[in-house]
Amino acid sequence: MIDSHCHLADTKFESDLGEVLARAEEVGVEKMMAIADTLEEAERCIAISEKYPQVFCTVGVHPHEAKRWGVGSWESMWELVRSSKRVKAIGEIGLDYHYDHSPRPVQQEVFREQLKLANELHLPVVVHCRNAIEDVWSIVDEMRPEKLVLHCCTEVFEDVWRFLERGYLLSFTGIATYPKSEEIRETIRQCPLEQMMIETDAPYLAPQGHRGKRNEPAFVLEVAKLIAELRNVSLEEVDRATTGNAVEFFGLPS
Repeated sequence: MIDSHCHLADTKFESDLGEVLARAEEVGVEKMMAIADTLEEAERCIAISEKYPQVFCTVGVHPHEAKRWGVGSWESMWELVRSSKRVKAIGEIGLDYHYDHSPRPVQQEVFREQLKLANELHLPVVVHCRNAIEDVWSIVDEMRPEKLVLHCCTEVFEDVWRFLERGYLLSFTGIATYPKSEEIRETIRQCPLEQMMIETDAPYLAPQGHRGKRNEPAFVLEVAKLIAELRNVSLEEVDRATTGNAVEFFGLPS
């Protein structure tokens, strides 16, 4: 099993990261993607991935942080990506119109810049989208990244089928376990298993049984169990499909 999206460089894991990774291994989580939100965090993600062989990482600037993008940011990202073979994707990038921590035109331009870098480096992209699906699609349709996953997918299926038609992937979190998340569960029912990944977004978005606590990679098992129930297939089949998808998408050792 692979947790395809977790923030292991977050300060909430500073004191016990080794124990967190051990608990994940105990329940069968064999690999994790440490996701970066800033260039500074990307440096920490790289360091973690080079210390722990089960961890790989991304480099990217989250839309909340797009306002910090400036002269030299593109070159710095390039250098970070090229600094380590543990870097497997550009992310987390995208648009967030819920909080608008960065002006929307700035978010859009920084999103394009990072998609351009991903295309030049032939790397997959991990995309954040909140209340911005039309603009995310418009920019993705313009830039045409080779591989893309819509992380923490909370959209209704009618809004994301076009991503699947393009050959992109959807990734689901513990939000799908919440009582009021029936629309997400319906998207899971309709998303082909071969275009699906699972994630925790830890330390955020703990699944229902752990809600209110710090999330961690071990809890990705709860997402897999939910998908198995919704699709009426075995947990082993969900594990096999989502693991294979993540290995292929990120170019991980199998």
